[in-house]
This record gives sequence, C-alpha cells and structure tokens, in this order.
Amino acid sequence: MTRQREHARGTCQGHSKPLAKRCRLQPKDAAKMPESAWKFLFYLGAWSYSAYLLFGTDYPFFHDPPSIFNDWTSGMAVPRDIAVAYLLQGSFYGHSIYATLYMDAWRKDSVVMLIHHVVTLVLIVSSYAFRYHNVGILVLFLHDISDVQLEFTKLNVYFKSRGGSTYRLHALVADLGCVSFSLSWFWFRLYWFPLKVLYATCHCSLRSVPDIPFYFFFNALLLLLTLMNLYWFLYIVAFAAKVLTGQMNELKDVRDYDSAEAPSPKPSKAEKPPRNGLVKDKLF
Repeated sequence: MTRQREHARGTCQGHSKPLAKRCRLQPKDAAKMPESAWKFLFYLGAWSYSAYLLFGTDYPFFHDPPSIFNDWTSGMAVPRDIAVAYLLQGSFYGHSIYATLYMDAWRKDSVVMLIHHVVTLVLIVSSYAFRYHNVGILVLFLHDISDVQLEFTKLNVYFKSRGGSTYRLHALVADLGCVSFSLSWFWFRLYWFPLKVLYATCHCSLRSVPDIPFYFFFNALLLLLTLMNLYWFLYIVAFAAKVLTGQMNELKDVRDYDSAEAPSPKPSKAEKPPRNGLVKDKLF
C-alpha cells in the first residue's frame, strides 16, 4: 500500500508540474507547488472521511468522548469503515517517513517532523492492534483539518505572483487562510484535543476499563504529540509577531532556512531543493 501511495503522489506531482508551467509560476514556487497539491488533496479526502464517520454515522465519539471506551474488549472487531480510514492513514504516514528522509526538502524542524511521523505511525498501528481505533478516528479528525488549511494557503501563496503579475484574489485567500489555519490549530489541536482525547484516554478509560492495557504507553505517545503541537504553534506565534510588528510586509514562507542552519542529511552534489512550507507541513 505504501508503494501505491508513493505512486499516487508521484502521479499527482507529475500532473502538477505542467499546471505550474502553464500558470507561469515563479521557479521557486513551481518547485514547491506539487508537494503542497498532493498533500492538500490527501488531507482534504482524509479529513472529509473522518468527519463523515463522526457526524454522518452513529459514532458518538466527538460529542461524547467517554463513549470511546464503552463496551471495549480486547480483540473486539474493528468496523470496516474505520478500518478503511486506518489503512489509508497508515500507508500515508509510512510513506511520509520515507518522503521526509529522501524526497521532501530538508528543513530546520525536519527532525521533529520525522519524529512526529514515527509517533503517528506507531499510534496508528498499535491502536488498531489493541483495538483503540475509536479514539484514533477522533485524533485524526482533530489534526487533519489544520493541514487542509495549511496546504490550501500555501497553494494560494504560490499562485498569487505569477507571470510577472500579482493576483489579489489569491493574496486575499492566502491571508484569510493563514488566519483560519492559526485559529484552527489552536482550537482543534491545543483546545479540543486535550479536552476530548486526553480526557477520554487519561480519565475515562480507567473508569470504563480499570485494568485497561498499555495505558501509560498510549497516553505517553499522545502527550508527546501534544508537545509537538505546542512546538509548531511557536512557529505560528513567531509568524504572527513578524506580521504585527511590520517585519514581514506580505504573506510568505517562514520555514525557509539557510543550509547552514538546517543541513540536509541527504548528500548530493546537485543543487539543494528549495525550502518550502508556511509553518509546517504535517502534524498527525
């Protein structure tokens, strides 16, 4: 499945390059656009499916987090619709580990990104194996929405200046997207995530299943995920501070770092790929 995911990503990026050429994007933006286009399409589909499971079916996990552990038993059957979401997300993050190391531009926070992908994949695989899939769907829903907005905002940043002209509509959408992304990051990952997920896993799980297995293991990984969310939120705060203090006159990438600050672990004599990203590329 990971190989199929890589093929799909390559196909998407292959189709994006002619589009970048037709739209006369700047060379640095044309190089970044395919990656953002691929991630935007995946996150949009993944988040939409998670939203459907939580709001279009009988699963009550979002409105009633304690119900996540109702009737939990070891080895219980995993519903097929949830299993599909796990298969897609697991294959994506398995590929993301490879992509971070060998395909994507290396950035200052790429080490944290790599740790994030590993933690996420461990959570996906282990939560499925030990039947904590209900909480997994809620975690995915709360995280993917920010990435949808991030990649959409980045695409509009790339398209606002092309062919020697500035397109105000893309600039406006990029500005609004940045605000929306920042708010959703705080609300979904730093407010709802502890309120719903950590409350359910740290407190409600012990009430429903007093001897629940791997309690400390799963909660330690979820807490680590929370710390990484806080780490990346610092980038958002730094970006907002630059805009408010006038250090940045227009919306542009803030994950661009000199090679001296963020040396790439991928030795190559070729020119290093351009740095891209608004604040970060993924979080769970």
